[in-house]
Amino acid sequence: MDKFDAMRAFVRIVEAGSFTKAAQTLGMNRASITLLMQQLEAGLRVKLLNRTTRKVNVTEDGAVYYERVVRLLGELEDLETSLPGALTAPRGQLRVDVPSPFATMILVPALPRFHARFPDIEFDLGASDRKVDLIGENVDCVVRGGEITDQSLVARRVGELQMRVYAAPGYLARSGTPAHPAELEDTHHRLIRYQGARGGDGLPYVMRSGAETVALRGRHILAIDDGNAYLAAGLAGLGVLWLPDYMAGPHVGSGALVPLFDGWHSDVMPMYIAYPPNRHVSKKLRVFIDWIVELMAEHAPIRGQVHHDA
Repeated sequence: MDKFDAMRAFVRIVEAGSFTKAAQTLGMNRASITLLMQQLEAGLRVKLLNRTTRKVNVTEDGAVYYERVVRLLGELEDLETSLPGALTAPRGQLRVDVPSPFATMILVPALPRFHARFPDIEFDLGASDRKVDLIGENVDCVVRGGEITDQSLVARRVGELQMRVYAAPGYLARSGTPAHPAELEDTHHRLIRYQGARGGDGLPYVMRSGAETVALRGRHILAIDDGNAYLAAGLAGLGVLWLPDYMAGPHVGSGALVPLFDGWHSDVMPMYIAYPPNRHVSKKLRVFIDWIVELMAEHAPIRGQVHHDA
């Protein structure tokens, strides 16, 4: 038995709550991971896991062992990447999930710069707006827009998205160009609703101009839970939509989208990077977080003083 392989497998079983899920994320079969656990418990002469047909629970001794093993594996990884010479650069695989428009328009185009600095870090990148089980899916971190409601995560605020209202010229030709946000409540206007994967639909949309505030619900013919599809619906002229500057900018420049309501603004949307609190923040994750902060400072900087950790 390779004790370090057994320790890594044990950590994944505890975090995933399943031998099968742990085996899948480690690229092993269930029989091999079961044998490793049997050998590990036999060597320690301690029962680490209680197994039933439906789930796996960690024992009291197993919980103590888990905390120490997580620290040990993290320290070992940092030790290996802190040695002089060829091993100084952080390396290994990072599993990251980000919103699909952010991946398409900001992250992926900038990745060559990241790889030039850290060529030994490999990415397993999820581009989605879905709710991610970071522990069960063995994801190192996520980047998300909006407040992080899961209090079990460590969340760092890395940017602020300036939100504005847009519509395609074809939509405005059919429905007219509203001069005031309240006109979007009229029956002939349609909104495209972004249906957030984490629950809720973001309504009402609140807009402000000086002392005046308008909360809009409007009518919609389409609700979408993916950012790229939401943008495509707006470009197709299906209705009015709210977009951050980085998504709208290229299409405003080409004339495919028209900004509405000059002098009005919506609240900014915060951007966070979040990760599980019981995960060791490895060197590769630390440099990725720092790089995301740099990237957001270019595209969606935080305006004013904020607390970084929530």
